Amino acid sequence: MVTSSSVPRLVVAAPSSGSGKTTVATGLMAAFAGRGLAVSPHKVGPDYIDPGYHALATGRVGRNLDAYLCGPELIGPLFAHGARGCDLAVVEGVMGLYDGAAGEGELASTAQVAKLLRAPVVLVVDASSQARSVAALVHGFASWDPGVRVAGVILNKVGSDRHEAMLREALDASGVPVLGVLRRAPQVDTPSRHLGLVPVAERRTEAVEAVAAMAAQVRAGCDLDALFALARGAGAVPGAAWDPAEAVEPSVHGHPTRPAGRRAPVVAVAGGEAFTFSYAEHAELLTAAGAEVVTFDPLRDERLPDGTDGLVVGGGFPEVYAAELSANEPLREAVAALAESGAPVAAECAGLLYLCRELDGRPMCGVLDARARMDERLTLGYRDAVALGDSVLAAAGTRMRGHEFHRTVVEPGAGASPAWGMRAPERRVEGFVQQGVHASYLHTHWASEPGVVRRFVERCLAS
Repeated sequence: MVTSSSVPRLVVAAPSSGSGKTTVATGLMAAFAGRGLAVSPHKVGPDYIDPGYHALATGRVGRNLDAYLCGPELIGPLFAHGARGCDLAVVEGVMGLYDGAAGEGELASTAQVAKLLRAPVVLVVDASSQARSVAALVHGFASWDPGVRVAGVILNKVGSDRHEAMLREALDASGVPVLGVLRRAPQVDTPSRHLGLVPVAERRTEAVEAVAAMAAQVRAGCDLDALFALARGAGAVPGAAWDPAEAVEPSVHGHPTRPAGRRAPVVAVAGGEAFTFSYAEHAELLTAAGAEVVTFDPLRDERLPDGTDGLVVGGGFPEVYAAELSANEPLREAVAALAESGAPVAAECAGLLYLCRELDGRPMCGVLDARARMDERLTLGYRDAVALGDSVLAAAGTRMRGHEFHRTVVEPGAGASPAWGMRAPERRVEGFVQQGVHASYLHTHWASEPGVVRRFVERCLAS
């Protein structure tokens, strides 16, 4: 068992969103991986899309570190689990360095994660409209919280040699060294749409080219030797690495009991371009709980995996692929039949839309008596929720924290009970529970409450 993590590490942060964190973090990951290092990629917050680019850059699965969803106590263990055996870890921050969950102080901020990981922070500053003022900005961020070590600056979107000289001169007296200067380079930009960057799975060739361009820009403009030396100065993260097998094993009862002669229950997990949102730990927990995890693509596969006992449909962009999903009638019928049989089905956000009768007028699986449609209003934010009744995922009263992020509305019919009672930021009910189906807009991180995985696999064994 790993009792601490001394993997060299950096946290890449910024004063605000749009400063270039993703370009710099992904470029650093790819540049160091190009040197032959095993690089562990991490992302602060609930974002599913950036980790896809991180995975391209490193060849390793991208992992999230979210102190709101998982609790501060799991940040170190989850980091150590993901970074095990690596030469370097690069952690991309979220929003501005000190921005976190609304009304919760530093909770879920990049600053909090940096402190929990005892990691130095490299601040990416958009210098396109600054000169001497950059020193005041960096000084403010470096001195705001003495527990956060802002150990270097990378200047982004620098316009010319003269502009660079002015910025360096201003920062000379700040005590925070300039470790990189990147010029304006639109060729490394990645396209966005209504919920942020376009996922890697939808543009793999272009994404590979973008990551290569980021790496080239970082290699040309950053002092990689100085950055690696900085990373090696990070303090050890105390405590044991998170272990999915230990997480799902109750203290007394052990793993779910499989009837004599019964094979491992097959849990089908939706993937492909339409369903790209998933935390790596979910599949690890399902496997540790005794399930055989099989991925399928609802855009192309006309049937569920052989022997499917349970179904997990996570987040993604079904609204972008509504026509293709609707056209795959054999799979829609198979999903409806599985749900009708009472088998466990867990759906989050995109999965919820897929289970509805229709999405933007196109037929979906019809598991839920509800209709979904795109909406101009963005629903975004952390949520504190409690299970209102027993389901295949949670016993009544189970409290979980989650995140909502969508531009759709679901108009429910009848015949289902709500899944969650929201406690914050406002009180309301949300989601659906009917037979073996648990469907909700709420994205949750199962590492925070591994009992939901154990419960789900137990229901798969019983189905």
